[in-house]
Amino acid sequence: MELNLTPLNLPSDQERAFIIAGPCSAETEEQVMTTAKQLAGKGCHIFRAGVWKPRTKPGGFEGHGEPALPWLANVKKETGMLIATEVATPKHVELALKYGVDILWVGARTTANPFAVQELADALKGTDATVLVKNPVNPDLELWIGALLRINGAGIQKLGAIHRGFSSYEKKLYRNEPMWQIPIELKRRLPQLPIVCDPSHISGRRDLIASLCQQAMDLGFDGLIVESHCDPDNAWSDASQQVTPEVLDFIVSRLIFRDTSEHTDRLKDLRQEIDELDNELIDLLAKRMKICRSIGEYKKESGMTIVQTRRYSEILDKRGAQGSLLGIDTHCIKNIFEHIHEESVRQQMEIINK
Repeated sequence: MELNLTPLNLPSDQERAFIIAGPCSAETEEQVMTTAKQLAGKGCHIFRAGVWKPRTKPGGFEGHGEPALPWLANVKKETGMLIATEVATPKHVELALKYGVDILWVGARTTANPFAVQELADALKGTDATVLVKNPVNPDLELWIGALLRINGAGIQKLGAIHRGFSSYEKKLYRNEPMWQIPIELKRRLPQLPIVCDPSHISGRRDLIASLCQQAMDLGFDGLIVESHCDPDNAWSDASQQVTPEVLDFIVSRLIFRDTSEHTDRLKDLRQEIDELDNELIDLLAKRMKICRSIGEYKKESGMTIVQTRRYSEILDKRGAQGSLLGIDTHCIKNIFEHIHEESVRQQMEIINK
């Protein structure tokens, strides 16, 4: 799969990553300019602020819309920073470009709707805009790639992705689960695509932002988009996940940027060991499936159902506990055995239905 891309070439004082920062919402002209000047003073080159902010439920602050765009334009004029905002309709695209917005991003809810994405793509045709596409609300890699392909198909070559985590019914540590394997797979399939991490929306809490920023850098992300407000406790939207420019500067100053090259003999040796173990794993899985097929033959002859729920629960609990004792996350082990069980059931179904 190929995208027709050109480098984003976004400015940065960092060793590798670029930082996009600013408040969740453009609340007042004073708040926008105060925050922008503080961020510029800390070396930030790209300012973000939400102008159109429809909330999950009506009644809250939903942005000023077009009247706030001159505030962003003034930030660009007075500080020299690039400016960025979210767009969700063709009219948003038209107005943002009219006021000189440098970077447009597509929100998670919009990404989830191919009709809406196509309308944005059509509105972007013939422009030289820089566009970042957030992952859809639910963990659907194909939907994310589809949105990127639609935007790229409209001729947008300065294109990137934003990882902001995925919604889940059960609320755990994070507001949105990172599910790092999904952006990693996106990078594997589209290696030329820059990926930006949004730790603010993943965490939902300012105390988790620093660790998420470091995780993103450890995984080779290209940049960060962080919500920063001059007075976060009194922000009109998403107050709990915003940090001051001073705190953001401290977080960024402590980031460790890893070497992304693959040149050491030691690394090659270790990977060779992993390859050999992976081969052994595949052989063991094949032997396990052979036994599962024998079980399928027995169940067919005995008129038994394929799935024995008590046995399945026993496997998950026992292997999860075993993995934990050996330093492997219980949920990871359970996920692995869920997939193994799914394949076992599929193979037994083939035998029973012959």
